[in-house]
Amino acid sequence: MRVDLLTREYPPEIYGGAGVHVAELVRALRHDIDVLVRAFGAERDEADAFGYATPDAFAGRNAAVGTMGVDLLMAADAAGADLVHSHTWYANFAGFTAKRLHGIPHVVTAHSLEPLRPWKAEQLGGGYRLSSWVERTAFEDADAVIAVSEGMRRDILRSYPSIDPAKVEVVYNGIDLADWRPNRDADLARALGVDPDRPSVVFVGRITRQKGLPYLLRAARLLPPDVQLVLCAGAPDTDEIMAEVTGLVDELRTERDGVVWIDRHLPRPELTALLTAATAFVCPSVYEPLGIVNLEAMACGAPVVGTATGGIPEVVDDGVTGVLVPIEQADDGTGTPLDPERFVADLAAALTRVVRDPAGAAAMGAAGRRRAEEHFAWDAIAARTREVYARVLGR
Repeated sequence: MRVDLLTREYPPEIYGGAGVHVAELVRALRHDIDVLVRAFGAERDEADAFGYATPDAFAGRNAAVGTMGVDLLMAADAAGADLVHSHTWYANFAGFTAKRLHGIPHVVTAHSLEPLRPWKAEQLGGGYRLSSWVERTAFEDADAVIAVSEGMRRDILRSYPSIDPAKVEVVYNGIDLADWRPNRDADLARALGVDPDRPSVVFVGRITRQKGLPYLLRAARLLPPDVQLVLCAGAPDTDEIMAEVTGLVDELRTERDGVVWIDRHLPRPELTALLTAATAFVCPSVYEPLGIVNLEAMACGAPVVGTATGGIPEVVDDGVTGVLVPIEQADDGTGTPLDPERFVADLAAALTRVVRDPAGAAAMGAAGRRRAEEHFAWDAIAARTREVYARVLGR
């Protein structure tokens, strides 16, 4: 069987959870499937992985138009595949076109949904209408839609009610437990500006509306004064969200010390050292289909304090591997808290509860590692993905 996997992100060009998912899935599937990767960007050195640059004719135009230009090239090159599998709207148009062009099945993995990310209009302008059309068209036409959580499955069927529920299957994100494990390196943490002898709360994520970073920065004002806040945050969606976050960080630094902002992509040894040293990991997202970062933190033995939204409650066992923060959200697609001040206060209270009980936090972290081992190993994720392929191919 030959599967052409279509994606925007693939090593070494990864900036989010979808790229991590694709890289690990490919590695796990290649044990017994011929997988060709077609990704955006520069040519890859890896065998059976191909990069596609935006065609010159699309340079300087709306980013969504350039994306569709890349997709057409990827779709044309998928000739000979038994099946195409696309990830995120960036590659969905390639999968849709390849299915029509070559007469082969198309499987989609949904890592997020455009109707639930309306703030993307700030970044894409009119391109957001194009990305929304691409996603809807590809999902409704796909032979199977993979949701990364039960929460995501519900969102898919709510956003696209014409889709047959029978073709939407849940296959969780996974974690490489050999690469993501406790890394007790106090000197490396110090080199990054973190004092491993003080309690710390660590955030890892892009600077985007869905990650809820402004709420965390407001909650940090209410934390005990000895607690460090470590932000591994970069790749802002827009200048506006970057300016907001920068202003809040500057304001916070006038009130307390121990605010560490790392705006570069950290190599895994550095990131695992930070996660292992963390008293708590925080995921304040207002939209999160699952959250690979939570799995990474759990695999490193950090308890997770996360918003009770999307797929996060399927990862974090409340009171056992971390704490879930309640939230009431607008149903307009933005996920905005109906009572932002209460959400901020509840987030601060949950974080304070964890950092003030280091023994309890360590026990939650150990339980999180066990949960990652038992439920989110990549071998199991790849096996479920193969089952989806077999079903759509009738094998």
